[in-house]
Amino acid sequence: MSDLKLAASDHITWFHSFRLPDGDIIRGWKSIETLESEAKMIFRDDLSGKSVLDIGAWDGYFSFEAEKRGASDVLATDHFCWSGPGWGTKAGFEEMHRRLGSSVRSHDVDVMSLTPDEFGTFDVVLLLGVLYHVTDVFRHLEAAAAMCHDHLVIETLTTLIEDPLPIARFIEPDEFGGDPTNYWIPNPALLRLMLARFGFSKVEFMLTSPPSLAKRLARRLTRPASKRRKSAPRLIVHAYR
Repeated sequence: MSDLKLAASDHITWFHSFRLPDGDIIRGWKSIETLESEAKMIFRDDLSGKSVLDIGAWDGYFSFEAEKRGASDVLATDHFCWSGPGWGTKAGFEEMHRRLGSSVRSHDVDVMSLTPDEFGTFDVVLLLGVLYHVTDVFRHLEAAAAMCHDHLVIETLTTLIEDPLPIARFIEPDEFGGDPTNYWIPNPALLRLMLARFGFSKVEFMLTSPPSLAKRLARRLTRPASKRRKSAPRLIVHAYR
């Protein structure tokens, strides 16, 4: 098994990592170990025969993983990272699509431009690593929910996980990796309330970091900005109609 340095040889800057069928690994910014751990939590339900929409697909790790796990139809969408102001491109997605001989469909479209009339609705909608990059969390979550007729999966930074009040914290421009496109971190109570507004009757939360660590991080986020460590727990949300 070897690590492929495609970022240099093919002029692709990879965000996602990939474990190829022959055992080789493409090392991206997000490690294969982290992605595989997240995939176990994101795809905990059987996908056999289901349709999947991946919003904010970037290099497509979760789109291709859904196909691998038996989804009958997968649509990968992105705009910010494929042709918008983000630093990514669609080159990684296209390279992996070719290497895997994938049937995943793709469309360059912003979240707010997704409509059931044009694209239909899907059994499963993935909204992974998107919410904290938008200025209007409510409207973007509403748009994603409208595309889903069964199961919505969200992955996001979170904060104040034990606070019963629905709260979002505004992120300082340089707080997470110096990325100025980070805006809001919602807490679980806020996500639950918004999802109920959009017709989801069952909502479950899974922390991707150990609960003890997540509690320590949540406490740190209440400190003055100058005393905070630049980190926050990450949350996976499963919402069902």
